Amino acid sequence: MESSSPEPVGGVRHEPRWHASAAVLAALALYITLPPRLTIGPVWMAPVLVLALLVPLSVFAPRRHSETRHVRFWGILLIAIVNFFNIASVALLINGFFHPASITELNSAGIILRHGTQVWLTNVLVFALWYWELDGDGPEARAHATAAYEFHNADFLFPQMQLFFLSGKPLPCVDPTWKPQFFDYLYLSFTNSTAFSPADVMPLSRWAKCLMMVEALISLMTIAIVLARSVSLIQ
Repeated sequence: MESSSPEPVGGVRHEPRWHASAAVLAALALYITLPPRLTIGPVWMAPVLVLALLVPLSVFAPRRHSETRHVRFWGILLIAIVNFFNIASVALLINGFFHPASITELNSAGIILRHGTQVWLTNVLVFALWYWELDGDGPEARAHATAAYEFHNADFLFPQMQLFFLSGKPLPCVDPTWKPQFFDYLYLSFTNSTAFSPADVMPLSRWAKCLMMVEALISLMTIAIVLARSVSLIQ
């Protein structure tokens, strides 16, 4: 019986999980070090929920290749949980802007800048995880391509892919087996959060455009609220 997904040829770089796991841990650390009024539930709830999924995934599926639907479901659920806690922090930050007496911990410009930066950085990490997990049907599907220009259902157009499509063949200046890794999606998320628009990576699918719109909106609100509140506290 033929396999439903062909095995990648020699030299293909599969997608490791550790760099995305590091991003999850970084987002978790940023969240739990926020003041209590910018977090939801008891302080132990986020670490327990995140680590309960992250540890088994890191141990039993350290590389994104030939994984089952259940494994990918738990990976998506993990990102959704981190995203939930970040959205809660953004909502509480907005509430604190309109009701400053409810967050007495944010009583100086320096403190609100620091914690606002934590919320903003968590947002960058969360959307980098979404882009990495969903682009081209996910890391497992991308592992079966020998290079990025062979992706089926690609949701983002990277410069290396554009160079191939313009020339019709791989160029000497580009690794012919290049495929985006997590850092490439982290860069995409960072530039979208700072420029509020695509930089060199263009969204192709509607869901990619929607995610980038949501990320830019959250980033804009966070930056605007933090700056406005900080200026009002400067004596």
